[in-house]
Amino acid sequence: MSIRFFGARILSAGMEVKHGEVWTVQDKIIYAGVPKEIPENISFDRQIDLKGNLIMPSFKNAHTHSAMTFLRSYADDLPLKEWLFEKVFPLENQLTGEDIYWLTRLAHMEYLTSGITACFDMYFEPDYVAKASADTGFRTVMCGSVSGTDDPSEVDSALLRLEDYFNKFRNYDEKGLVSYRLGFHAEYTTGINILKGISELSKKYKQPVYTHNSETVSEVKGCMERHNGMTPTELFLSAGLFEYGGGGFHCVHMTNRDIEIFREKNLWAVTNPGSNCKLASGIARLADMNGAGVNIAIGTDGPASNNALDMFREMYLAAVLQKVSLQDASAMPAGDILRMACTGGALAMGLDDCDIIAEGKKADLIVIDLSQPNMQPLNNIPKNIVYSGSKSNVALTMCNGVILYENGEFTTCGKEEIYERANAVAKRIMN
Repeated sequence: MSIRFFGARILSAGMEVKHGEVWTVQDKIIYAGVPKEIPENISFDRQIDLKGNLIMPSFKNAHTHSAMTFLRSYADDLPLKEWLFEKVFPLENQLTGEDIYWLTRLAHMEYLTSGITACFDMYFEPDYVAKASADTGFRTVMCGSVSGTDDPSEVDSALLRLEDYFNKFRNYDEKGLVSYRLGFHAEYTTGINILKGISELSKKYKQPVYTHNSETVSEVKGCMERHNGMTPTELFLSAGLFEYGGGGFHCVHMTNRDIEIFREKNLWAVTNPGSNCKLASGIARLADMNGAGVNIAIGTDGPASNNALDMFREMYLAAVLQKVSLQDASAMPAGDILRMACTGGALAMGLDDCDIIAEGKKADLIVIDLSQPNMQPLNNIPKNIVYSGSKSNVALTMCNGVILYENGEFTTCGKEEIYERANAVAKRIMN
């Protein structure tokens, strides 16, 4: 498939808006710039007049648990520890691989309506997650989620499983839609010997490592009590987990030293403001991290704790929570937030060829309808997107050169069947 988008506004890598057009052939962008004559050797299957609407890099959801759609609005209004151990874990234990397939596809639909074409998904049954991704045409980077105690049998099992998954899924499909990163659930669910083993895997394969990090006060306090006063970040550093980079999800309760470690090791802090607000986990120090030169990306977290999978809401919260917490309206400018949601997310996930609109990059892009009232007047389009934008402005979502969502319709998802299957899973498990 080859498509020419013309009459467009284009969001550049510098978060500036320019007029021009974008050409895609198969999975690549072959031209992005001012209008020019079409060469004789190029024949487009479609030519789409954007009529001044914006074409921009798609959003990348840098932390989520997609299949948790079955828990949406089920276990709300509870603190994280009670929510996780008393509600989430027991019900998740009842899921089958087939359940996870359909629940993940439901999440994909919601991502596409929000202009998201890739997610950093931490969940189990990766075979079914990979199949869901391939069937939707959605880009998924799976993150290892192993956990366990320091019992030797649990250590061996966790490390063997993680290495097997990494080798199986890191180059899973010809289209490059599915990949895998080393990771574990969290410090409080993972023994130190497993962490040390993951460190050795990281060094063996020269790969980054990712995990939940410093999401709550009690998590940090418990880690310090268990590990001689070390925060989770300090513990992971001492275990050798960051020799090849990586990052942390949430990163709410970070000390100054934690922030220094993230900068020194070139780690990614993935913020999840919607989930952190709903679970009363706190407000991450994004302005401090940004000022210190820490890499930042944005994720929704899972639909059980958010409950939406909406990047527009996450961008707005990421910006305004910094302003109110610091009592500084200039904190976290909109351009920085928008870059985190597009480029930052891609780079955090290792999707270096999906980060910007440019020749040779992957054709992962979205069209924003600027003709709607919430986008007018066009004083500053990037700020409009962050402060007044919504998923209703997403007119088209393309992943890997394929249009997956256009004008409210899905091209690869039969929504009636997906809704029916997802509701059946929820009904069976809740009952």
